[in-house]
Amino acid sequence: MKNIIKSAFYAGTALLALNSCKDLDTKPYVGEVSELVYQDPASYKQILAKLYAGLAVSGIKPKDDDVDLKNYDGGSQGYMRVYWYLQEFPTDEAIVGWGDPGLPDLHKMSWTASNQWSSAFYSRILYQATVANEFLRETTDEKLSARGIPNSDDIKNFRAEARFIRALVYSHGIDLFGSIPLVTELDKVGSALPKQATRAELFTYLETELKALEAELPDARTNEYGRADKAAAWMTLAKLYLNAEVYMGQAKYSEAAAYAKKVIDAGYVLSADYQHNFLADNDTSKEIIFPINFDGNETQTWGGTTTLIHASIGGTMNPTDFGVDGGWGGFRTTKELVGLFTDKNDKRALFYSSGQNLEIDNITTFTDGYAVTKWKNVKKDGKPGKNLTHTDTDFQLFRLADAHLMYAEAVVRGGTGDATLALTLVNALRTRAGAAKLTALTLDNLLAERGRELFWEAHRRTDLIRFGKFTTGYNWAWKGGVKAGKDVEAFRTLFPLAATDLVANPTLRQNQGY
Repeated sequence: MKNIIKSAFYAGTALLALNSCKDLDTKPYVGEVSELVYQDPASYKQILAKLYAGLAVSGIKPKDDDVDLKNYDGGSQGYMRVYWYLQEFPTDEAIVGWGDPGLPDLHKMSWTASNQWSSAFYSRILYQATVANEFLRETTDEKLSARGIPNSDDIKNFRAEARFIRALVYSHGIDLFGSIPLVTELDKVGSALPKQATRAELFTYLETELKALEAELPDARTNEYGRADKAAAWMTLAKLYLNAEVYMGQAKYSEAAAYAKKVIDAGYVLSADYQHNFLADNDTSKEIIFPINFDGNETQTWGGTTTLIHASIGGTMNPTDFGVDGGWGGFRTTKELVGLFTDKNDKRALFYSSGQNLEIDNITTFTDGYAVTKWKNVKKDGKPGKNLTHTDTDFQLFRLADAHLMYAEAVVRGGTGDATLALTLVNALRTRAGAAKLTALTLDNLLAERGRELFWEAHRRTDLIRFGKFTTGYNWAWKGGVKAGKDVEAFRTLFPLAATDLVANPTLRQNQGY
């Protein structure tokens, strides 16, 4: 139910912005005072909704003003938009023609610790965790009792969901930055500078927290659409385990297979139409496990899927076909992604080639590189979303197809599981796409299949690193800043901690190479 986002804006007087990155270990300022806000039981869900909304929009209003983090642009540097940038632009799946400071450096893989995009996302992670911590501090048994508010099942669920969102953003932190400050509700506000956790410490924290949430979150498919349940925690755990060898040098593929299987058995169903998962009414797809919700009227941000759809349109493309009022002529893909679609019947090859060149001779020219038509603000019946400028299309962080592919990969990598089932699960995706079935699974064809199934869904950077093909061993157009692509430094598998945070917190240690 998309109303979870709408509720966030009713909480606008409850939570206001922190002033800067250095304030991320402090209590968020509250519109009047915490006690007044939390005296009203109705406020609890609204403040929880603020946590969810923080993944979609950048402030307390359904527009890009009154931003949570000062000195960051609410439209261009919201959570989902920058997460997508960092996961896609440094890979073979996406290239951008815009010259915003720091943006061309993402595809060239030449960013520094002052890069505004990686810095913005680093700060967003810590801000989201801070808001979750404050909610958890204000909903303890002691605080509720003092206010005369029963600790209802609803509030218990709210607390579990807040913990999940905190775990989710820290899972992005361990993946993109490695070692970052870890603060929970148990840390006293303002008592000391946040302590930096090692990657191994973050892994242990996330594993422990997500396993605990298995018993506390609502059962799979029983919560409101857009809110976390057990399956969201299982997916986060499966991804954590699948990448454990990268994160801390210890393989956990049996665990990855086990948690992916929990999701597969939870009753989600592959959508008969692959592209339905990327349309304006994708909230009706039974394949989506955990989305970031967008509503054309309620989340009027220039970030999110509004960016993803508008920026993918240019050249001779007709914006009306995508349910929007114009194109921004920015995002395309490389010939390497196009080349993955060797089966001419594969319906997932959602590219626009008319008037477009396969080769990218000039990064700033939109017609150099095929355009991608995967995401649209159009419903299954062909009608546009409710707003032609801002999109209704939700961005799914987790969907069932990824669980299929994670299970298969974990088994191929030696995890305990059923090899026959693994092949069946992958072929279910290929059958839906109209492509011929595979006869066997290898790591190479699984990486290719992940590219075909999940491209432009913010998985590719993590996948290429796990398969050992991100910095060396595989090149694509304009990787490293040259047309043919070239190897880059090994330290690029991690982004740098924000330079401003190192100034604010001298106890932090920067990642190697920066």
